Amino acid sequence: MQSICIYCGSASGADPAFLDEAVRAGTLIANQGLTLVYGGGRVGLMGAVADAALAAGGRVVGVMPEDLVAREIAHTGLTELHVVKNMHERKLKMSELADGFLCLPGGPGTFEEIFEQWTWALLGIHAKPCGFVNVNGYYDLTRALIQQMADKGFSQQPYVEMLIYARDTAEALDAFRAYVPPPPKWSGQGVKP
Repeated sequence: MQSICIYCGSASGADPAFLDEAVRAGTLIANQGLTLVYGGGRVGLMGAVADAALAAGGRVVGVMPEDLVAREIAHTGLTELHVVKNMHERKLKMSELADGFLCLPGGPGTFEEIFEQWTWALLGIHAKPCGFVNVNGYYDLTRALIQQMADKGFSQQPYVEMLIYARDTAEALDAFRAYVPPPPKWSGQGVKP
């Protein structure tokens, strides 16, 4: 594992623990010699995780659509900033650059990005780990909703269990290193529908 994609809010959220974990995440990723891949913003948790990784001497790669760069929310001090045409290209580029996908607290964009990577993983488009840092229970309801998908017959338990939930980024990175993906859903070896 060489690079970690962090999805998180462009706001800092109402709980100071969210910002604290973003700073810890950026610092830890840099200290472990990993590259941080993220959305390229300078605001909210996004800016905090990038600033922390840079302050710890880490390599930080941002990916941002040109219309957001034009609105002057791009971080200007990154190791690299990839400017792409749109959100679809952004997500694909981030997927190509990262070896795992980790969610800190965030809003609709954060959810949309991690759910797409989880879907790609269960389909076998990639075999990279996906997980959540469950700061102060932020992802408890998400975890319950995802479990309900299996309970109600819209997913299978191995694909629910492939998602990693951790108390903090350190625990998540340890779990990422031990991750073994289940067989892809439609591989003939995967869980039957």
